[in-house]
Amino acid sequence: MVHKLCGAWLVLSMRFLQSKGCKLPGIGDRLAIAIRDIIRIGRLPMLDRLRGEADPVDLLETVPGIGPVHAARLHDELGIDSLEDLEAAAHDGRLSDVAGLGAKRVSGIIDSLATRLGRLRPPSPRASDEAPVEELLDVDREYRELGAAGKLHKIAPRRFNPDHEAWLPILHTVRGERHYTALFSNTAHAHKLGKTQDWVILYYDCSAGERRSTVITSQFGVLKGKRIVRGREEECVQHYGLQQRHVYGT
Repeated sequence: MVHKLCGAWLVLSMRFLQSKGCKLPGIGDRLAIAIRDIIRIGRLPMLDRLRGEADPVDLLETVPGIGPVHAARLHDELGIDSLEDLEAAAHDGRLSDVAGLGAKRVSGIIDSLATRLGRLRPPSPRASDEAPVEELLDVDREYRELGAAGKLHKIAPRRFNPDHEAWLPILHTVRGERHYTALFSNTAHAHKLGKTQDWVILYYDCSAGERRSTVITSQFGVLKGKRIVRGREEECVQHYGLQQRHVYGT
């Protein structure tokens, strides 16, 4: 309890000083974000990725009331891969409607997440923090080109890798003030659909912490065959200068 209170005080102090245009000596933005993550969730997401341990199903299983079966269903059927996504689904009814969880269990999940996320919840990311589609696609291009040329360091993910082979290329790059980490998806869903060499996960920092985007090859509509940012299809249509039509699926 004491270390949590001290950590909370440190984060609040950093936020206050930043709001006044000041910083703690020796603590830059990236270190401040790392300190916040350790206090808020007890681990470093970046370190998890470097170890190949960043599996959303494992994360969901840490929530009381969610076992391996429900965690897999939540990820596969609802696309939930973070605690924040889980919280949104719990409040909008998707957990009960799709995952088949009872009202009592959903209520318990909501209470657990409120405690876990609410104690030091960072500010919600602003729309202005979102990287442009053009920039995301360019980082995706750099990752895939350097990976294909064998110029990227490879890590051995612990999930779905019984031979402990170092096969997963990882890229760290910068665009302006944004620091990016890019790597192929190594989730159960990606393996099931054979997309471990197609889906690229991009992590980048913003004023509220870290954001994540997924770049894939579209399989439908006017964008078929093109690299797109999932969830931002309309912007991708504009990026490629294609005729505006309804964009269904990816």
